[in-house]
Amino acid sequence: MDLTPTPSQTVGPYLHIGLTNTRSVGRIAGPGVKGERVWLKLRLLDGDGAPVPDGMIEIWQANADGKYNHPEDTTETAVDPAFLGFGRMPTAEDGSCAFETIKPGQAPGPDGKLQAPHLTLGVFGRGLLKRLATRIYFAGDETNATDPIFALVPADRRSTLMARQDPGRPGRWQLDIHLCGEGETVFFDV
Repeated sequence: MDLTPTPSQTVGPYLHIGLTNTRSVGRIAGPGVKGERVWLKLRLLDGDGAPVPDGMIEIWQANADGKYNHPEDTTETAVDPAFLGFGRMPTAEDGSCAFETIKPGQAPGPDGKLQAPHLTLGVFGRGLLKRLATRIYFAGDETNATDPIFALVPADRRSTLMARQDPGRPGRWQLDIHLCGEGETVFFDV
């Protein structure tokens, strides 16, 4: 019998089996959650603009008061019991996945300054050696101009982090995540 080992240097072909099969969470905000409810549709695209049908996207975010549902967040604001603060979804054949959540409040950054409302993303997929980390900001939010992390991104690349509201559907936001190529999304080295 000839056994060929599975390559150990990438996420491999078992992403959906190991990480998304029974642990997918697309509904981050439950009934009665405090804040502005939003539906966020993301599409994961490769360097040619083709959909990535076997990726996974994780989201972490603060609640409407800027509080993370995590023991290391020691701000005095209360945790909202109707809000998870975390979501994980596999991408579909068209490269998309969707999350039901809320627009987060302004959370303090490492320097204590308030950050603009944002979601932190982890992108996983075949061929990636490690997760890709990025953020999503909301187009039109006036606090984007004062966000210390957003200010680190070159002005001509900031649009790659900007979710846009669907003009015909209130509360619906969308963003394409480009893994490489023209219009590549800005990823952070964390």
